Parts: sequence; C-alpha cells; structure tokens
Amino acid sequence: MPVTHAQNKTIALVVRQNTDGIEEAVQNILDFLQGLGHRVVFDADTAAHLSFPGVAAMSAAEIGAAADAAIVMGGDGTMLGMARQLAPYDVPLIGINQGRLGFMTDIPLDRMLPVLAEILAGKFKAERRTLLEGSVLRNGEAIHFGMAVNDVVVSRGAGAGMAELRVEVDGHFMYNQRSDGLIMATPTGSTAYALSAGGPLLHPSLGGIVLVPIAPHALSNRPIVLPDSSEIVIQIMSGRDISVNFDMQTFASLNQQDRIVIRRSPHSITFLHPEGWSYYDTLREKLHWNEYPSGEGKLH
Repeated sequence: MPVTHAQNKTIALVVRQNTDGIEEAVQNILDFLQGLGHRVVFDADTAAHLSFPGVAAMSAAEIGAAADAAIVMGGDGTMLGMARQLAPYDVPLIGINQGRLGFMTDIPLDRMLPVLAEILAGKFKAERRTLLEGSVLRNGEAIHFGMAVNDVVVSRGAGAGMAELRVEVDGHFMYNQRSDGLIMATPTGSTAYALSAGGPLLHPSLGGIVLVPIAPHALSNRPIVLPDSSEIVIQIMSGRDISVNFDMQTFASLNQQDRIVIRRSPHSITFLHPEGWSYYDTLREKLHWNEYPSGEGKLH
C-alpha cells in the first residue's frame, strides 16, 4: 500500500517502550499530523504504555488494513519487530531514531517534523527489503515457524560444546560444520550479527542470503553468499542446548535430528527515506568510515 499524495491519510505510530521523555515528541507528532488532517492510531503495545486520550489502538492486522504508513519511533530493534508484523500487509515504514543513528531508523528526532511533511507529501526514496522465513521440523512435523528481517541464527548455549550442523542447499549437501553456530542473514542483516562474525556487507538491492559460521572449528569454513531463491536446510547432528532464533526475538529449543528449513519470505517490507538519503552515508556513519583527517579520503 504505497503512500499517495492524497490528504487525510491514516498513520500508525509505533513508539519504543521505556523511553524517558518521549511523551513530548509523541505529542508534537500527533499535533503535527492531525494538524495536516491525518488520522493517527497507535499499535496496541504503544497504546498500552502511553496515555493519549482519543488516539485509537490497533492490532497489526488492523493497521495493515487501514494504515497508509507506519512511523516507528525508537531503534532498529523496535523497527525489526514492527516490520515483521506488518510485512504481510505491505505498509510502508518510516523510522525516527532516538539518539544514535540506526540502519533502519534514520530520521533524526530534531528534524522529524519537516522530514515527515516531505515524505507524506510524496517526496521520498522508497526501498524494498527482503525477509527470511523458516520452519523447525521434528520427526517430519513443523513445530515452530518464524520470520526474520535481519537473520536466522542457529547457535549453541553458553557453556555447551560445539554444535555439529549438516547443511544442504537446494537438496545438495554442502558440509557438516562444527562451530558455535550458523547465521543466515538477509542483505539488511548483513550489517548486524553476520558482520560481527566476519561476514560480508550485502547491498540491500542484492538478492542474496549470506551464511556465516560462528567460530567454526575448521578455519576453511568461510562465509558464502547464496541466491535468495535457495532453500537451506540445517540438521542438528550433535550438540547440547542448541536453539534457533529469528531476529534475536523469537526462539525455539532444538533436539538432535531437528531440521530447520530457511527460504526467502514471499513478503517484503518498504522503508521510506528522505529525499537525498544514501545507503553509503549510513554505512559511513555507522561503521565510522568517515574517521579520517579533514581533506583526506576525497577524490581530487
């Protein structure tokens, strides 16, 4: 459901919990959007921790049916949770960061009102992002399903020994890997846990899934980027306290011989950025690529 130029839009507002002093910023957004003639609603979690009489609370499904866009105030974690919930409904997402710049929440709090005005007037850069989905199979029966914007991670518990994982891609055996675990990341997630484990950066427009071993026993087990049309199957061969998590927020405890089947989700999400936004600017800021003396690093 793309944002149109028509007025009187319905805008969902999602606010991170336990953020000191956020009420003033929320009131400013409410006054601003309502002053432009838009209807503002809260998601159910936001309504539960903020008291603003007259603002309706909606479930994710209700937001999906009614909203033209969702504004997320918080960090990338807040955005991840809402993106997974709204992915089936194709509601565009706008991220306002609280403090530190986020990869997905990229509008600074002190500039939010003029930027929101431009985006809601149709002046924005839209960016589509893919998701992963996965099922945990035990004795052939699906016991858990999850969706991830960033990554799906199979890992051993603290204090447990290495896990042995059997990995197949599109029905072809790839390897048995002994490691602390395995990360399967989207291009969006390539800047998260996968990066800290030594994985490559993938531009968000690429159609790929990156597999990154976590502390592998064999140093020859290197990260690999697969087509996002791939079906990846991980079987638990040995190990204790092994779990699978989706964006670090939903977990399933695994037994030996359990199989995790991962593929690209049929859903995608759309981020709306200010005009002039650049993925490379965000990388430079977040990864501190700009830390060189003035005048260096420039083309002459």
